[in-house]
Amino acid sequence: MPDPGLSPLQSSLPEAAAHFGAHVLGNAAAQLAAQGRGVEAATGGPLPAPSAPAPPSVGVPAVEVGTPSPALERILRGPSGLGTASLHLVRREDLQEPPAPPTAPTEGDPIPGLYYHPVPEPDPVRVAEVSRRIKTWAVDEVELYPPEWEDQFDGFSVGRYMVACHPDAPTVDHLMLATRLMVAENVVDDCYCEDHGGSPIGLGGRLLLAHTALDALHTTKEYQPGWADSLHSDAPRRAYRSAMEYFLRDATPSQADRYRHDMARLHMGYLAEAAWAETDHVPEVWEYLAMRQFNNFRPCPTITDTVGGYELPADLHAQPAIQRVIALAGNATTIVNDLYSYTKELAGPGKHLNLPVVLAEREGLSDREAYLKAVEVHNDLMHDFEAAAAELAAACPVPTVLRFLRGVAVWADGNHYWHMTNTYRYNLPDFW
Repeated sequence: MPDPGLSPLQSSLPEAAAHFGAHVLGNAAAQLAAQGRGVEAATGGPLPAPSAPAPPSVGVPAVEVGTPSPALERILRGPSGLGTASLHLVRREDLQEPPAPPTAPTEGDPIPGLYYHPVPEPDPVRVAEVSRRIKTWAVDEVELYPPEWEDQFDGFSVGRYMVACHPDAPTVDHLMLATRLMVAENVVDDCYCEDHGGSPIGLGGRLLLAHTALDALHTTKEYQPGWADSLHSDAPRRAYRSAMEYFLRDATPSQADRYRHDMARLHMGYLAEAAWAETDHVPEVWEYLAMRQFNNFRPCPTITDTVGGYELPADLHAQPAIQRVIALAGNATTIVNDLYSYTKELAGPGKHLNLPVVLAEREGLSDREAYLKAVEVHNDLMHDFEAAAAELAAACPVPTVLRFLRGVAVWADGNHYWHMTNTYRYNLPDFW
């Protein structure tokens, strides 16, 4: 996989870098020197002319409007200067006209008071092609759903979702890596946990066996065939198995292991929510937020480098500062789902836990008060995410780190765009 590499080490790195992965940067520089690789190897090609910075983001509808820090603006526009042209978004199969400046989507309404960044409309050509390919995969390769679920599959609009979240994907093939995994994760949730036959009873056993489609079983020759056959036994396992096989063709070993780890986190969150459902327990607000840090979107933005055709090195990814940024982004984007799916979940059978429901019960709030407070919680998480990302960008201005931070931020924006515009699935409560 092409790797944009590390920027040449400079004596002007901020002092904070000494506290963030300094040994990683030093090791990378030593490796380049030992291999006789110069700036061209580190940047993926010859030195281009300095690239012009992208125009700043449009104004952000927000509860609290402030002046973005220079470090945050650098994250959102991407790196610039010598040796960074290959890191900028949109490395397409064919040269195209530059994208229009970001404008608010014309479909759907944002939640009043929600802090978010508008995004450009996703490339319609890519949306159509991803939509075509994912449906062919779902129907012909993994037999994902019966005919009566076709309208729900189409209404999910996964092609538009993934193109909005990964505008820097070099090819449609790269976009399909994320799209298959997203669909597979959702069919596991629907069929094992939610409204298409899901149940908390026995969930642990089902999830464990499905997880072996991502993290292969290593057993004796006698028992290997039984396990291999089981991966074709239901739609969730067929989807996990196939999506992971495609992912492994382009992911590095460390990226694949990172994804497995994040999926184990997700499955642990499913199990916590299921345990509460079995005992009719409504958690404290902080307990609910802890569960949502695991049962959330984290596996999606953390593969942004694989989908972008590069790798954030494992030692950098493991740094606590990057882990905090990823966690905050995952938490904020998941509360977006709680807010936009609120009326859909209320209309379903039984009590479905989401942040407004938990706030209403645990803090004695009306439905409206609880919903509006959940908006505030989301906004706080988003502000914390952006502050942590800006601090990290200043402390460790390595091209792969900056590109990864930008990818996570763009994923968060695309996730909101999809929720806001997916009127097939979501509509807002009448609280304003």
